[in-house]
Amino acid sequence: MSTVYTRPLARLVEQLQRLPGIGPKSAQRLALHLLKRPTAEVEALANALIEAKQQVGFCSVCFHLSAEPVCDICRAPSRDKTTICVVADSRDVIALEKTREFKGQYHVLGGLISPMDGIGPDQLNIQPLITRVHKAQTQEVILAINPSVEGETTTLYVGQLLKPFTRVTRIAFGLPMGGDLEYADEVTLARALEGRRDLD
Repeated sequence: MSTVYTRPLARLVEQLQRLPGIGPKSAQRLALHLLKRPTAEVEALANALIEAKQQVGFCSVCFHLSAEPVCDICRAPSRDKTTICVVADSRDVIALEKTREFKGQYHVLGGLISPMDGIGPDQLNIQPLITRVHKAQTQEVILAINPSVEGETTTLYVGQLLKPFTRVTRIAFGLPMGGDLEYADEVTLARALEGRRDLD
């Protein structure tokens, strides 16, 4: 790479390639685009990246991304406090919010149970969920977890733990096995929420 690019440009391309979905050609195109932009614009991008990294953390209630101790969704008085939708990742919250169908609360597990990757239940936000459901007298927990092998394992594990406390449902998927909530369209996600069923 260093023979093609001058060293600072090579470093920029290399860093951009670390982003998900960015291959060598996309990284090169982005790097060259950034070099053509005004300095103020590039500095604004750099500052936005640094500020987001420094200021965005996790909501102390639901573990969704938030710059405040408690996120906007958890603070909203209009949200139904008796229903919690459990998802693996903040990207899933964003995808579900785009449907405008769900009016309850969320709980982000922070991943999926995956023994192959060394991720067990203790590495996820499962215990805080159980405590939350128990304390809040939640009427329904909706498990909205991707239908992968790890997703099914996580759904069954969390479902069994919650059943003694509340009604547990899972969304009906119009997605193939291995599909991701993040990439589903709003209509598919809205129908999946409407067609949820009790966990067996």
